[in-house]
Amino acid sequence: MAADILQQLAEVLEARKQADPARSYVASLYDEGLDAILKKIGEEATETVIAAKGGDREQLIYETADLWFHTLVLLAHEGLGPEQVLAELARRFGLSGLEEKAMRQKTK
Repeated sequence: MAADILQQLAEVLEARKQADPARSYVASLYDEGLDAILKKIGEEATETVIAAKGGDREQLIYETADLWFHTLVLLAHEGLGPEQVLAELARRFGLSGLEEKAMRQKTK
């Protein structure tokens, strides 16, 4: 179910690339470019942290949804989608975090 929602959202975000920036929030982000998208992700990440520190679970869910949404906008802007992120998570599944980090260090 979650993957289906992410895929549906990715399709909408892709379609918004052709939308009028004056009529679509997402199209306006694409129109403003990478820096605007990154700024929005930074804002949403900060709001997520604040919600978590405040202990308000509903606000944490809301802000996390905003953060995920804007991250999906970034992926779409870069020609990527949630399927690549899900594939990477699947690749890591069953690895300890320490093992995964050690593997990344070897490839750098």
